[in-house]
Amino acid sequence: MIKKIKASQSEKVILLFLILLGFFVIASFVVIKDKCLFVKNHNPKKINFKNPENIAILNVPCGNVIIELYPNISPNAVIRFKTLIKSNAYDNVAFHRVIKNKLVQAGDLEFGEKNKLDYGKIGTGKSGLGTILSELDGEFKYTKGSVGLARTFKNDTEDSQFFITLQDEPLFEGEYTPVGKVIYGLQVLKKLKYLDNSEYVLRPDFINTFKMFN
Repeated sequence: MIKKIKASQSEKVILLFLILLGFFVIASFVVIKDKCLFVKNHNPKKINFKNPENIAILNVPCGNVIIELYPNISPNAVIRFKTLIKSNAYDNVAFHRVIKNKLVQAGDLEFGEKNKLDYGKIGTGKSGLGTILSELDGEFKYTKGSVGLARTFKNDTEDSQFFITLQDEPLFEGEYTPVGKVIYGLQVLKKLKYLDNSEYVLRPDFINTFKMFN
């Protein structure tokens, strides 16, 4: 007859510890694998907008970024932005420049498209529509979530590339053409891939879709 051997108190503690350890390892793996796990995805259809004609929905890997455009501040820049959005020009275009907790940049339509990404030229591409004049506004506050058009070191070179600030950037005020601000979903942008040692991202995340609400 085989006698049952009871586990000692210390053995029970060790077993419980191993079970909990295994649970935390599995849970950590799930969290690390799914970077979007705790990010809220805002549904624009459930939001009442004051100016729906100026609402743009940027969909990225972790969800929607809802942007209100400001045609009263930068009319020509917003017209250009809306033109590109309505033509689906930004779909599948890379977030080629991402600085952790500072800003994200996308919109290189020439060298940033997913199927023909050119790492040697990305950030220099154009839309084919030509550049537009800068619309600088010293009164516009580049607070967290501000959306502006990128340019070269010279004014009047804005085209299709845009950036979104992840923190307040007072030094941008009067220097870059503003087009709007993120009103929902800024946290989604903080999940975009970045590199610690470079502003430019190898194998970047991409815009899924960019559409006007109306």
